[in-house]
Amino acid sequence: MFIHNINPVFLSFGPIEIRYYGIVYFLGFLLTLLYLKKSKLGKKTFNSKEYPEDFIFYLILGSLITARLFYIVFYNFGFYISNPVEIIKFWHGGMSIHGGILGAMIAVYYFSKKHNYKFLELADILMIPLAISLIFGRIANFINGELYGRITSVPWAVKFPDSDGFRHPSQLYESLKNSLILIVLYFKSKNFKTGELFALFLILYSALRFAVEFVREPEIVIGFLTMGQILSIPMFVAGIWIYKTVQQKS
Repeated sequence: MFIHNINPVFLSFGPIEIRYYGIVYFLGFLLTLLYLKKSKLGKKTFNSKEYPEDFIFYLILGSLITARLFYIVFYNFGFYISNPVEIIKFWHGGMSIHGGILGAMIAVYYFSKKHNYKFLELADILMIPLAISLIFGRIANFINGELYGRITSVPWAVKFPDSDGFRHPSQLYESLKNSLILIVLYFKSKNFKTGELFALFLILYSALRFAVEFVREPEIVIGFLTMGQILSIPMFVAGIWIYKTVQQKS
């Protein structure tokens, strides 16, 4: 068993803190930009060297805003209404991956219409760097000591700050599931139909997230489902629909 005493702050300059959580977000967007510009798929899709930077700008704006809004509305509405200044403190954590993906897809749709690209082609390009970013994003959650699992007695249980008992390190479970998704997407990217990578990501992420929720400490439970499971259902349905649509068009 492990006692969590990891400092989530990488560097501090007086009142300014640079946290591992923020570093992961920065590196995630940087990785995505490099993938768009250097990968075979990215070079094939973009016909202007200016467009990848424009695309990343829309992705950052869309994903961060909706990730934050989803977390506020669906997970901790009362707290943020009582403490509105906390809404802008992104570095304290509190982002919803479901909201982030939705915001990113809205940004993709807007960019595709503005610059005459195909939505599914752009979505496909993002899936591998997204999976890599999520691997390290969950590790950052672990470092922050947040989003931990339910009480357990397994040998690898962790005692997190401000939590009672030893817990499942569900953040690391999610990092492993994202690694599995990355492996599947990587091999599928060798030969795929437009839209398949996007669809597979939605299907795999939502199904595996639904499963991990059984050992993750629920923030909100509605009926017999956690909020994470509820938000995963429409993602799964969308993935199945896109995958079937892609197959029917081929």
